[in-house]
Amino acid sequence: MLVVMSAHATEENVRAVCEKIQSLGYRPHPIPGAERTAIGITGNQGAVEAGTLEQMTGVQEVIRVSKPYKLVSRDVKQENTIVRFPDCDGSFGGHTLGIVAGPCSVESRQQAFTIAERVARAGARFFRGGAFKPRTSPYAFQGMGEEGLKIMAEIRDRFGLRIVTEALDYESLDLVAEYADVVQIGARNMQNYSLLKRAGRLRKPVLLKRGLSATLEEFLMAAEYILSEGNYEVILCERGVRTFADHTRNTLDLSIVPAVQKLSHLPIVVDPSHGTGKRDKVLSMSRAAVATGADGLLIEVHHDPDRALSDGAQSITCDQFDELMQEVRQIAAVVHRTVQETMTQAVAAKIAI
Repeated sequence: MLVVMSAHATEENVRAVCEKIQSLGYRPHPIPGAERTAIGITGNQGAVEAGTLEQMTGVQEVIRVSKPYKLVSRDVKQENTIVRFPDCDGSFGGHTLGIVAGPCSVESRQQAFTIAERVARAGARFFRGGAFKPRTSPYAFQGMGEEGLKIMAEIRDRFGLRIVTEALDYESLDLVAEYADVVQIGARNMQNYSLLKRAGRLRKPVLLKRGLSATLEEFLMAAEYILSEGNYEVILCERGVRTFADHTRNTLDLSIVPAVQKLSHLPIVVDPSHGTGKRDKVLSMSRAAVATGADGLLIEVHHDPDRALSDGAQSITCDQFDELMQEVRQIAAVVHRTVQETMTQAVAAKIAI
């Protein structure tokens, strides 16, 4: 059920409707739009009696939402959600693409700082790096844990980059939330519903990766778990799915970008590094992702990828990232988007100190 408020409804009107919904035993989700506020209703096992709500001051109409995902749907919010960050010109979902770059894993302070400086100079506004790594083998490098998070916090202070890093479970989720600007939920946890609900209570942006074989509806339903707990700042991420193909690590499904954008107001970014698993395919798939309308890119970059402790085969070099940024800027302009310019003067001056 969706309550659509009129354009002239006051905050008091919206509050009264939310209180009424709560009194009926349901949960209201007010989502402001450019011209109206819509209030999603969750917690109902069946149809909600609309008559009482329709008569309230400021209510324009009450709409039954047939889709299983309600809050992520454009039925609730026609305008695109834009996830913004204070004191940062990077965002997801707006006119400017969000570019996230960095190593698969934070291996040392020197390694992370070397890469961070290069991606910042090239124009990235977000730094990705794993502190907790879900590896197929229990003997592979598992990440530096909290020490890695502390290094990324230093990177934010030094380079002005916002931090995107993954949480694996309840324990790491709380720790990641202390240090990160965006909490990543990885593909293996896309249907870890208790973790999604916990992330929904963080009130911090969440980047949700598509599961290894998840359908579009399953992907959106996973996001719905986060929004249902009150966190509306969710960024979706296509990172490839498992198919019979063996020429890439995964099959990057770029068709899901327009499919998501048709059904949902949430921003969606593309990870061509995990999507292909091959360094020589990252640039071309980045071009394609921007051309198809993605709201950003998630790129693995390493200053010495052949010696990387994880995912070196899909990590591009710093010089290759410079080339990538130059090319996607040109393609972004064709689809009426922009990519952040190179490092700001303020950050450059700070690095020079």
